Amino acid sequence: MCGIAGFTRLSGVWDREVAGRIIEAIHHRGPDQQGIYEGSEITLCAVRLKIIDLAGGDQPIVSDDGGTVIVFNGEIYNHREIRRELERLGHRFRSQCDTETVLRAFMEWDTACFERMRGMFGVALWSEARKRLVLARDRMGIKPLYYYRSGDDLYFGSELKAILEHSHVPRRLDERALDRFLSVNYVPGDRTLIEGIRKVPPGHLLEWSPGKCRIERWWELPREGARRYSLEAAKEELDGLLRESVREHLVSDVPLGVWASGGVDSSTILHYAAEESGSRLKTFSISFRGRSFDESSYFREVAEVYGTDHHEFDLNPETELESAIEDFAYYSDEPSADAGALPVWFLSRMTRQHVTVALSGEGADELFGGYETYQADRLARPLRLTPRWLRRWVHGALERYVPVSDEKIGLEYKLKRGIEGSWLDPDEAHFFWNGTFSSEQLKAIRRGGGDNGLAELARRVATGNCGVVERYLRVDQNYYLPDDILYKTDRMSMAHSLEVRPSMLDHRIVEFAARLPVRLKIRDWRQKYVLKELMRGKLPERVLNRKKAGFDIPTHDWFRRPLRRLLMDTLTPEAVKASGIFHERAIEALIRDHMERRINAGYHLWGLLTLFLWMKRWKVELHRATVAEAALAGE
Repeated sequence: MCGIAGFTRLSGVWDREVAGRIIEAIHHRGPDQQGIYEGSEITLCAVRLKIIDLAGGDQPIVSDDGGTVIVFNGEIYNHREIRRELERLGHRFRSQCDTETVLRAFMEWDTACFERMRGMFGVALWSEARKRLVLARDRMGIKPLYYYRSGDDLYFGSELKAILEHSHVPRRLDERALDRFLSVNYVPGDRTLIEGIRKVPPGHLLEWSPGKCRIERWWELPREGARRYSLEAAKEELDGLLRESVREHLVSDVPLGVWASGGVDSSTILHYAAEESGSRLKTFSISFRGRSFDESSYFREVAEVYGTDHHEFDLNPETELESAIEDFAYYSDEPSADAGALPVWFLSRMTRQHVTVALSGEGADELFGGYETYQADRLARPLRLTPRWLRRWVHGALERYVPVSDEKIGLEYKLKRGIEGSWLDPDEAHFFWNGTFSSEQLKAIRRGGGDNGLAELARRVATGNCGVVERYLRVDQNYYLPDDILYKTDRMSMAHSLEVRPSMLDHRIVEFAARLPVRLKIRDWRQKYVLKELMRGKLPERVLNRKKAGFDIPTHDWFRRPLRRLLMDTLTPEAVKASGIFHERAIEALIRDHMERRINAGYHLWGLLTLFLWMKRWKVELHRATVAEAALAGE
């Protein structure tokens, strides 16, 4: 696992010291080794966290003839298989690492090499003779990769901060991306919160040469349609795929463990890891002792069943919450409006004290239909048939007579959110149920109105020629998974120099799930049906039958208690006014209504808090002309 960055030098507008600053900025991603390559028109930077071939594999790696150079972030689990094929073709290797395998595969097959690879990666390859740079990102977007174009030059990096080390890159807020961030808790698609900086989309490559820059897709989710599967046939195929994936993900030259939440997904990974590993496994969990959503009884039972060396961290109001959240402003690159980033931060910190690699269960919900939103879409259909005035009356009655809860997502919150979603187009509602600010709320708080872009995203969803549930699974795989779930996992883990491997996201499992009929994913009200049936008899029944808890914090409660001071000190009327983004009175009212328990706005406030901390840390602001125009308009 590593961090990579680089920049071309056609314009001559660059600082000779910038490479050193880039290395320092992403040092946490690779504290074991750092290197810089300077070619005729390019500089490549790499920091390395040593996982495979500890003695060899230092980066950048240059081909024997000096014509091709690579910097690489990730793991290729079938690199030995590819290596053997390359050796038969005459290649001679100097190391045992997967980075050299990727380099030689590119020399042999050019960009077609990526289709042969199983793993997670963000990679840059430079061909000196052709003056050609290729950037590529893995199929599911597990590893990040950003770029910025300045005239004919291209800057790129595993993190935005590598690009921001170039002093002439403007730090202007992308307002369109901001509205989407406030609405769905992340920035979906290829945009970022900084104007001009983009993501290389999952399963895509970017090719640059002087005067040319293009992006193309090299992999996409299969659209073959559902195959005819019996439950037993599906279970048998999934069993083999999971076993092989976990076996490959266990390969490491450094200590390795498993993240265990006590849910079906992580417990499934632990089950196969325990069967495939020849030694006692270490497991790691976060508890919330004394809270209704605490999962400790489940993960302790699973740890006992598999005889693991178990470690847990209790996250509570006495934990050093403020300092961790403020650290997000540096390590997150973009603010994470997903409050689940906080437990992942502490889980990563604890895990790194014992191991360098952890297996996790991310992806199963998006592949096999694990989220309550899929059921919400179903429940909203009859609700939409009731008169709109009646739904508004019920919503008002809930606000007046039902007290707000201190739980993460209480019943009153779900009921109100469900009714609000029923007012929207079904495809828009799917985004809304996972998000925060509605279009109406956004227009009320944003100077200039604001447009959450949900209608545009919904149009993209609706183009899929498949059923409703398949559409929403696909959109969550394309947006929510890479841009929220995998994003926060990468940033929080790499902040502590920890490699996390999501074994469910082997592309063979992803493609298998895409071929499955919906009835094997969601049957009646049972979610992740085929996965749970596969694990029946393997995992404890109470783990299989438990209700999904979600991995985040009680934001509603904590903003009224331990995080109140941080919130009030950050979202001051002066700071809100100076930003030029929000109406001060609207933000004051939102905070006041939350503190006085009229509403639960913890998730809304979390997004605003992390946004303001991030803008302050990175000195990101609206374009001055935009603020001036708003002032002239009387805003």
